[in-house]
Amino acid sequence: MESESRRSPFYASAEAAGGTHMEEEGWFWLDSFGDFDGEYEAVRNSLGVWDVSPLNKWEFTGPDALEAAQRVHANNIVGLQVGQVRYGAFCDTDGLMIDDGTIYRLEDRVWVMTNGHDRLDHFTQAASGLDVSIENITLNMPHLGLQGPNARKALDPVCGIDLSTLGYFRFHPELTTVGGVPCYVSRTGFGGELGYELFCAPEVAADLWDVVTGPIGARPYGVSIVETLRVEAGLVVLGYDYQEHEITPFDLSFDKMVALDGGEFLGRDALRSVADNPPNRFKTVVIDGDVLPDYGAEVTIDGRPVGTLTSPAPSPKFGLLGMAILETAVAVDGQRVEVALEDGTIGATVAPLSILDPEKRRPRAKA
Repeated sequence: MESESRRSPFYASAEAAGGTHMEEEGWFWLDSFGDFDGEYEAVRNSLGVWDVSPLNKWEFTGPDALEAAQRVHANNIVGLQVGQVRYGAFCDTDGLMIDDGTIYRLEDRVWVMTNGHDRLDHFTQAASGLDVSIENITLNMPHLGLQGPNARKALDPVCGIDLSTLGYFRFHPELTTVGGVPCYVSRTGFGGELGYELFCAPEVAADLWDVVTGPIGARPYGVSIVETLRVEAGLVVLGYDYQEHEITPFDLSFDKMVALDGGEFLGRDALRSVADNPPNRFKTVVIDGDVLPDYGAEVTIDGRPVGTLTSPAPSPKFGLLGMAILETAVAVDGQRVEVALEDGTIGATVAPLSILDPEKRRPRAKA
């Protein structure tokens, strides 16, 4: 029986360039071009591009669109300016996370981007009584993610806007062009580097791919290296670092992205009770040796459970890494812990979240 998974509008272009795909959550995700080290080095030292089209995108329209987006997101959404983006948690009424993602404010609408594809009922219930229409626009808005220190100097000559005016977590709220191809340009991304995301219509996707991999010179990569990139950068993914309705944003150290004094959102009152004294913190752990533990492995000290490993990954820069939800008292840089293996434990050391760049200087770079 033929697979019912969707192919992005960039699928054929990526396949023709040697890319392979994997099926997950109803999509064929671009997986790899067969050269882990080369793809990794492109992102960290030059410029890479990957197909992020399966990311779920929603459009909120109507007089109450901004307020509706605020109800479902824990960051300060009502304070967004046109052309600004905010990242953070989507919570239930108990303050437990159901997703994480970004909110984009345009002049007359709001874009909401999530990991999960089944958020319509949640959004609709949260927006009850408001004058807002909510539509899934994922299929109409494929996009590419450019990541790497050369992103600006490579993109700027073919971009219809002056990229020096586009700050971190800002986007151009009107259509512009990249190499003559109409698209929206956003200074956001997922990989810990200076980056941009390019959103286009499906019918021009192949043209945009040709521009990005041709004149711009970005090397395509797939999700096979994204695990390493994101763990180095301290970035979370639903289903790997947390499950729905199980933890609060504070367990993932999202403190700065929970705006308790901003607009009203689901779970705000519940989160007030843990904000001053979170029981857990989210940290990197550097794992000894050459055996990578499993997702969900128990983290202990002297045999006592103190946390859970969420995302183990090999890193060319740092060796074996993982991220972990740890009890606050032991979530201290340099703390020694043990991580469970199938036949025992292995030592590890607690390190800053985003071992690559704790202060996020790379994505904020001005040049």
